[in-house]
Amino acid sequence: MALIILTHAAGCPGQARDRFSEIRRRMVAEVIEAEGITNPLVLDAIRNVRRHEFVSGTLRGRAYQDTALPIGSQQTISPPYIVAYMTDTIDPQPEDRVLEVGTGSGYQAAVLAEIVKEVYSVEIVSALAKSATRRLSKLGYDNIKVRDGDGYEGWAEHAPFDKVIVTCSPESVPQPLIDQLRDGGMMIIPKGQRYQQSFYLLRKEGGELKEQKLVPTLFVPMTGASEQQRRVQPDPRHPSIVNGDFEIDGNEDGRVDGWHYQRQAEMCSEKPMRGPVCLRFSNQDPGQLSQALQGCAVSGRNVAALDLAVWARVDSVVPGPRTTDFAAVVIHFYDSVRRELGVQIVGKWRGTANWQQSRRRIPVPTNAREIVIRIGLNGATGTLDLDDFRMAPVLRR
Repeated sequence: MALIILTHAAGCPGQARDRFSEIRRRMVAEVIEAEGITNPLVLDAIRNVRRHEFVSGTLRGRAYQDTALPIGSQQTISPPYIVAYMTDTIDPQPEDRVLEVGTGSGYQAAVLAEIVKEVYSVEIVSALAKSATRRLSKLGYDNIKVRDGDGYEGWAEHAPFDKVIVTCSPESVPQPLIDQLRDGGMMIIPKGQRYQQSFYLLRKEGGELKEQKLVPTLFVPMTGASEQQRRVQPDPRHPSIVNGDFEIDGNEDGRVDGWHYQRQAEMCSEKPMRGPVCLRFSNQDPGQLSQALQGCAVSGRNVAALDLAVWARVDSVVPGPRTTDFAAVVIHFYDSVRRELGVQIVGKWRGTANWQQSRRRIPVPTNAREIVIRIGLNGATGTLDLDDFRMAPVLRR
């Protein structure tokens, strides 16, 4: 395993202002603070770190959107809110030493480095480890050390760590990471099945871990044996919706299970179409996100189409300023290297109307391997209620 250590000038809280500074400030206000992150250390870190430096030149125009973006090697840079949420959850302190599993672009490490004393980051994809090292060195983060290796093995020679952030999703917590977390320390980790993951906050007390389930999330596939050796593998021949009636909330936090990146969404008991609740999206600010997402595997070689059906109720729904700001179910298709193959739309609701069912059969590209389902107002205003969302595959003959 190659060890890559950065040796340039110390941490970068005083980075020079750049042409994206005002855009970052607005992003923090509209995406991070508006979603409940209040820790001033985290907010300042997100304002300071130049996210556009962590994506390719062709994507710099999208760098400050609250979305994942491809960085090569089938990996992505996490949305700014997710980085802020993970950072905030472990309550970083100036004297902390933090282990990050999954360097990726280096963006999460840079955000941590704005706050904590030292960051040790491990990346299994050699090309990403090398490019992140060059990028972080150029930006002057000498309090980050990057290693090319298996993050699930941790970095024993620098243990114990005060905090651990895991940015890839195993089925269970790797034992070396438990061993290397100091007593009294905290770890945030997304774990679960390939397309059904949740964040967990782990606290180590008296050598034992105390576990708290947080919000649903979705991280892209891991690289290597860990992904291939999952005990529960997705079934790409039979894609389906999880919790399509929006009734499951296992940890009783008011957010529906199975759906991630929820924005301005809540469980609603006001005369649902079926069962005790529906899912309500509300937004009064044109262009602001109001959504929930879910991913699943699909084999375009085997599945010719998807039959979708969903019940919707709308109240004063008006499309937002961008062409994508409309209330709908949007299906995004991706190939084996996560290139987007196009989208299909169900619904596109507006105005005011009581419960109505929208149905559509949508074609599946033959090279499709993944689906991301986006539901909600997106950037439209008004109120949208959804219930009894179903998806069934139509096999190729």
